[in-house]
Amino acid sequence: MTLPSQLPLKLRAGRKTDVRTQFAALPFRVVGDKVQICLITSRGTGRWILPKGWPMHKETPAQAAATEAWEEAGIVGDPIDRCLGVYSYVKSVGKSDAPIVTLVYPVSVRKLKSDWPERGERKRKWFSRKKAAQKVAEPALRAIIDGFDPKQALR
Repeated sequence: MTLPSQLPLKLRAGRKTDVRTQFAALPFRVVGDKVQICLITSRGTGRWILPKGWPMHKETPAQAAATEAWEEAGIVGDPIDRCLGVYSYVKSVGKSDAPIVTLVYPVSVRKLKSDWPERGERKRKWFSRKKAAQKVAEPALRAIIDGFDPKQALR
């Protein structure tokens, strides 16, 4: 089954809603027959998370996720236009908390750079699927990571 390609988003300036959307990268590589997932630490609390960020004008959600993987983790990879799943969390935005819905896109890692924009603010580390799933806080994200199969994502 071939899925349709995603189109770049056209964002209108100044349009905000109570619920915000982010796009996350699930950076992965296969070493031997083992799938590895790259997680990064958050800037505030140091907990393990996926690279993620806001929608970007003229980029597909998968491309935006890959851009975040570069900026936050120094990952150069190939984004795959297949949403693996959705999870939500609450983010402090200014003086209030905002509900965030996050769509997760796989990024097949080609290179890791030793220098990247947020290098001094975060750590990155490779984990097995099972260990990566245990490290993240959100139950729905745990399920997405634990059930990730690169063969299915690449179809």
